[in-house]
Amino acid sequence: MENKIHHLIIEPGRSGKNYWGDLWRYKELFYILSWRDIKVRYKQTIIGTLWAIIRPLLTMIIFTVVFGRVAGMKSEGDSPYALMVFAGLLPWQFFSTAFSTASDSLITNSNLISKVYFPRLIVPASAIITSLVDFLISFAILFLVMVFYQYPPHWKILLLPFFTFLTFIPSFGFGLYLSALNVKYRDFRYVIPFIVQIGLYISPVGFSSTSIPEKWKLLYYLNPIVSIIDGFRWCIIEGAPNPFNKYFVISFAVSLIVLIYALIKFRKMEKTFADII
Repeated sequence: MENKIHHLIIEPGRSGKNYWGDLWRYKELFYILSWRDIKVRYKQTIIGTLWAIIRPLLTMIIFTVVFGRVAGMKSEGDSPYALMVFAGLLPWQFFSTAFSTASDSLITNSNLISKVYFPRLIVPASAIITSLVDFLISFAILFLVMVFYQYPPHWKILLLPFFTFLTFIPSFGFGLYLSALNVKYRDFRYVIPFIVQIGLYISPVGFSSTSIPEKWKLLYYLNPIVSIIDGFRWCIIEGAPNPFNKYFVISFAVSLIVLIYALIKFRKMEKTFADII
């Protein structure tokens, strides 16, 4: 069998012209980085994969006590309040973890970036895969919660892959832009946990979107994760409000704008990564 030899030709403007083709050529690097991140995430920890189970369960319990028992928040449809919270935690945890890991990915791989040429877009993209693994583990817990509350799944749960795909868009968009800013301004890495913490409370994880007054809904749905959480609950909870309304279009448009803007800024800043990282 003949070995295929790839020749890397470096000349002015060539990398820009062939950038998207290089993404496909370096797909093996994407697989390697993704698999490495998964192994590091679950091997170099004390409790390993149990962390992906304990974190959403503890968050669900805290939100159920604080918002459900103390604040008296109502659930959506005919579901227990804890199930409504967990349905909102699924996309939020995926978004927050993907956003955080992607934004720090270039700094984490600084040695590789400063020595070898490859499309830098691969690095934050591969970082998101570890978040998908956490999401799949949490999704399995969802069925255990439904069994505990004797709440049978609805046929709409088959549409969850669509809303999972939608979660990728703002996760990658925000993570991509912050990863580029992190290279140039290192103090951004300290701002990211604060952004995630604020986002948790302005997103409908512990409450229903129906509790938001109509006059504030336009501003509320500028948060792109809101419609995604509404969509997850619609798929899981019988009687939850239909997410496909005029506000869904607004949230989806914001996600696309953020992703497109992030791609443009990332490509523009990418040329200087190896020099300043």
